[in-house]
Amino acid sequence: MIRDGGENAVEQTLSRLRRIDTRPEPPPAPGAPRTLSDLYRDHRMRMVRLAVLLVDDPSTAEDVVQEAFTGLHRHWSGLRDEAAAVGYLRTAVVNGSRSVLRRRRTARDYVPPHQVNARSAESLAMLSAEHQAVVDALSTLPPRQREVLVLRYYGGLSEAEIADATGISRGTVKSTASRALEAVARVMSGGGAR
Repeated sequence: MIRDGGENAVEQTLSRLRRIDTRPEPPPAPGAPRTLSDLYRDHRMRMVRLAVLLVDDPSTAEDVVQEAFTGLHRHWSGLRDEAAAVGYLRTAVVNGSRSVLRRRRTARDYVPPHQVNARSAESLAMLSAEHQAVVDALSTLPPRQREVLVLRYYGGLSEAEIADATGISRGTVKSTASRALEAVARVMSGGGAR
């Protein structure tokens, strides 16, 4: 049963490839210099087939091939000959397909964190009002007190890290934080700053 499912997937992919490959590639003009347009016309479908086999999605394969030709255009002046250009395209298609597959795998593996105790809209509105009150209270503090509280409670830094970041001693960090918390509590309770 699984084998039949695998064969069906292969048949579906081959069917998509046949639909994409409806236009025959014209032979190159003898003796004419090769241009990027010639390479596009002669090799685009081959590169699309390669990309479809790698990413299993015709529209994504087309995007990968377009990016490869865009890169070829940027590097056109530095290429030696047609073989180098075709090699560049093939490598660019494979690398572009790998990038697509990596992004797919990352998106598939990412599971957003589940919030067990999600807050209600009312509690979020209250939090916003409370948050604004804290921000307003912080704005009344002297700069050093504001820095210490922000680094401690919003930045999550330890006293030692705050001391390093601000250039003051740990004892000063501790006393500054204590005075700042008292000032914020006064402002938020309506007592105003002293």
